[in-house]
Amino acid sequence: MIDYSNCSIEHVSVHHIGNKTNGEDLILSKSPLDISDEQLKDLLMRFFIFPMTSNELFNFTFSNQNFKLNPLYNFTVQTFDDIESFHEQSKDISKHLFEVSNHPQIKAGDLFVAYFKGIGIDEKTVNAIGIFKSENKQSFLKLDKKGQNFLLDHEDGINIEKLDKGCLIFNTDRKNGLKICIVDKSNRSSEAQFWKDTFLMLKPCADEYHHTKQFLDITKNYVTKQLTEEFEVSKADQIDVLNRSMQYFKNHETFDKQEFEKEVLQDAGVIKSFRKYDETFREENDIELDDTFDISTQAVKKQARIFKSVLKLDKNFHIYIHGNKDLIEQGVDKDGRKYYKIYFDKEF
Repeated sequence: MIDYSNCSIEHVSVHHIGNKTNGEDLILSKSPLDISDEQLKDLLMRFFIFPMTSNELFNFTFSNQNFKLNPLYNFTVQTFDDIESFHEQSKDISKHLFEVSNHPQIKAGDLFVAYFKGIGIDEKTVNAIGIFKSENKQSFLKLDKKGQNFLLDHEDGINIEKLDKGCLIFNTDRKNGLKICIVDKSNRSSEAQFWKDTFLMLKPCADEYHHTKQFLDITKNYVTKQLTEEFEVSKADQIDVLNRSMQYFKNHETFDKQEFEKEVLQDAGVIKSFRKYDETFREENDIELDDTFDISTQAVKKQARIFKSVLKLDKNFHIYIHGNKDLIEQGVDKDGRKYYKIYFDKEF
């Protein structure tokens, strides 16, 4: 859990990043912004920090896994070690983003680099460097009173409620490449992935959040894609396995793979099939997971949203299955029509 309650913003520099593939320029400011106004600081905190709601953390990496070769790692470490170099390092960060923004669909925008103090993470208080890109301007109406009349004008500006891309780089865990959280409100197309993969060059932290999320992803993929190919199971059976999987993670503080297989998968044939799928999935996606780890409640809450427990029947009915699968029966009547029979005690 990241605690921003005592966070303060100390320095901010801004530069304009064009797309050189489209013939646009890089414009570097000569000096940091003046943020002495307390109301301005509050607005900047709202713009930068409020979108940082994810508890998923990353480390810097590089093509050969040597994070010390990552330019962003070096720029930020030098800033942490010498705050007087903040503005010059913000220029280097901007130059790096300009160099990698070479896809024609990457939008030009304003890049804010900020220095924060007093953020709680890993049960200690650390400083952080934020990198935030604003790509979209919006029109605002400006109403002024002049005597007994009003003047209406318009201006284009940044909506502080809509941060396009951002990251916070925390001054902790240097031995693994620092810790970083990100936000990217762009679409999921390949050209939009440059923020995390090409510019920042990140990999998930090997922590409880990552382990919990990854194993739940593997389980969901197995149940929805592989289980029906090897076994005769109904949609209700699939939902039942997904529900048992989620209940296991909600009811346990520590994950144990053998215990999970026994409680959730139950059938020896299914367990064998799942182990094979799990091993292949990890190899193909370069995933490292322990067979035991502490369970992250934040990751469980997030994954619960995509574990569907809805049985869709044509376009007429949706049946939500939350508990005992034995209370629903599937069958076919004498006319060949499929049906489900549902048992219950109370109607709410």
